[in-house]
Amino acid sequence: MSGVIVTGPPKADPKDVDALAAFGVATVSEAMGRTGLLGPEIRPIQQGVRVAGTAVTVLSWPGDNLMIHAAVEQCGEGDILVVTTTSPSTDGMFGELFATALQRRGVRGLVINAGIRDTQELREMGFPAWSRAVCAQGTVKATGGSVNVPVAVDGQVIRPGDVILADDDGVVVVPRERACAAAEASQAREVKEAKARAAFLDGQLGLDRYGLRDTLKRLGVEYRSYEEYEADASDAGESS
Repeated sequence: MSGVIVTGPPKADPKDVDALAAFGVATVSEAMGRTGLLGPEIRPIQQGVRVAGTAVTVLSWPGDNLMIHAAVEQCGEGDILVVTTTSPSTDGMFGELFATALQRRGVRGLVINAGIRDTQELREMGFPAWSRAVCAQGTVKATGGSVNVPVAVDGQVIRPGDVILADDDGVVVVPRERACAAAEASQAREVKEAKARAAFLDGQLGLDRYGLRDTLKRLGVEYRSYEEYEADASDAGESS
């Protein structure tokens, strides 16, 4: 497998990245039309942490972390390293030593579509990570790959410089050209949800606030008293 290391790719504006960091993964995905989510198998190794940054992408051979070493050189302040492999892998391709080097360069976290290890040490040093697996199995450094090329994770294309937002709920990718619009849409959604939250605290039901009673009626869902329901069930049993 040959490859390429692309230097100096375009990146989302830092102010848009910081704006997106104020919102949760679910909010941003919903604001973008329920798009951008990586699959639920990629989970955080810590809790209560949210990060946003620009993607530095890595395409590696499974069980081989050579290209992660190459990617460290391409990482800088405000980046998030995104690693995937050419075929499924759960080997522990990333650990505390990589995190030490990345943290020194101002990298905000890791998303890896493979395995990770040294999770206790990563939590202790405050380096957040999201991975498909936790596995102590080591790797080799023997096969070429690519850095800063478009990669696909769970059907989502991630390009270098796109925004990665990650929290306890998972990971979402925001195309760099849409970062500003996504932040604005997320803010509008937050305002809308704040009004709904206040209404629910005041006792209003979602059925009424969102006009869902008409939806139930249109779908043929009926209200029946317990006595009516039991009588209908009894009649149905006798006729069977």
